[in-house]
Amino acid sequence: MAAAPPAPEAISRHLAHLRVQRRLAERTLSLYADALARLHGFCEREGLTLEAVKPHHARGWVARLHAQGQGPRSLAITLSAWRGFYRWLGREGVIPANPVDGLKPPKPASPLPKALSVDQAVALAEHRPSDPADRAASPAAATRLAREAPWLQARDHAIVELLYSSGLRSAELLSLDVHAAAQAVGWLDLDAAEAHVLGKGSKRRTVPIGPAALQAVRQWLAVRELLTPPTEPALFLSRLGRRLTAMQLRNRLKQLAQDAGLPTHVHPHMLRHSFASHLLQSSSDLRAVQELLGHAHISTTQVYTRLDYQHLAQVYDAAHPRARRKNTP
Repeated sequence: MAAAPPAPEAISRHLAHLRVQRRLAERTLSLYADALARLHGFCEREGLTLEAVKPHHARGWVARLHAQGQGPRSLAITLSAWRGFYRWLGREGVIPANPVDGLKPPKPASPLPKALSVDQAVALAEHRPSDPADRAASPAAATRLAREAPWLQARDHAIVELLYSSGLRSAELLSLDVHAAAQAVGWLDLDAAEAHVLGKGSKRRTVPIGPAALQAVRQWLAVRELLTPPTEPALFLSRLGRRLTAMQLRNRLKQLAQDAGLPTHVHPHMLRHSFASHLLQSSSDLRAVQELLGHAHISTTQVYTRLDYQHLAQVYDAAHPRARRKNTP
């Protein structure tokens, strides 16, 4: 086995290899150089050469970096740099095995889904732009609303109510047909107040439709039959008379939220999150919410319990007289 070169030289040669042969971006090279400098520092402090590093050394150093405040993403970059360096040393014949292989950074915390408050969800569902003069916050918005076809209001109202009432994914909503048929992916049964949808993993499920959503859909259907021939199966149509697309839905919902004065960007999945969170706040029946959402695993639904707790904690902080300590001695 060839003798190992001095640490700084080995690192410099490896970085040159990454720059010239691998053609890594300068930003990546800079991050890798910092990570390898930390590796060299650990080795020097413990009296080790680079080729003498063992898995337990690397594991302990990663734990130390984590304790010092490095997050999962930074640790992943550090480990990538170290792993690549030792892989290169192995190809050079310097070490027999890579001491960083199999070592993984801690998993990043899963971000909580963003949901509307109950008041915001109701405000969005009940918003009715009737007169351009008092429904828009700006002249440009007033002009846009004045030019829109009247039937868009009925369609949009039905969309918002159905998303919030039944917790549908956007793809499930957009695939709904007016009537059940052999070729239909999803459809509504208004007499039973149910939506039949095809979810992830090609799993079918039936979800209830609330009274407000049911009324909104009936009002939309009364308008819709005047706009399109009976041969068009799609429940929700674009201005061109075709099935509404996912991008059109996202853009429209974003605009509706702005018109309703909501202080946040609203997308279709946020209404699904709101449906789940508000249902759990009222019932605490996690299994029922799992079935309604069509989650294959209960762990996917459990994230909403964290969201519910966060909501309760905010209420507590705002309302309870002992929630915040005073700074006075």
